[in-house]
Amino acid sequence: MNEINESSVREGYKKLTKLLIEKKLTITTMESATSGQIASLITDTEGSSAILKGAFVTYSNEAKILQGVPAEIIETYSVYSKETASAMAKACQKVYCADIGIGVTGTMGNVDPENLKASVPGQVYFSISYKNQIYAYVKEIQPQPTRLEYKLAAAEEVLQELLKII
Repeated sequence: MNEINESSVREGYKKLTKLLIEKKLTITTMESATSGQIASLITDTEGSSAILKGAFVTYSNEAKILQGVPAEIIETYSVYSKETASAMAKACQKVYCADIGIGVTGTMGNVDPENLKASVPGQVYFSISYKNQIYAYVKEIQPQPTRLEYKLAAAEEVLQELLKII
């Protein structure tokens, strides 16, 4: 089991937030598996209101669809897919007119009873929409002792990829 260092993740997001402020880049998220953890980490840093335009926690498929994810994407590829994560990233970016949109879906340490065939414990899909490009990823999160640590592990994966892009 890979232990997650919460203070290290928080420090990484502090650096990200300051970098976004410095570059004058705005960001938004549509989070399911991380249930708002990424937006929360961004807002832990003073001045974050200059860059975080808003965020969605879309834990259900209905919430994703209400916020602009096409139902056909979820029906065709499942809620746990790069395609759904990409649609989430694009939808929130569009709603908030942000420079960067992040979409996160997946399962933490359990199988989703509503999506038995599609859910793999610890498999997280996320996408970053930036400069008219979509960067889509699937990552395996090692078993974690708590839901918070799963969320932090997923947030760390998003952070590392986002830093490579911007």
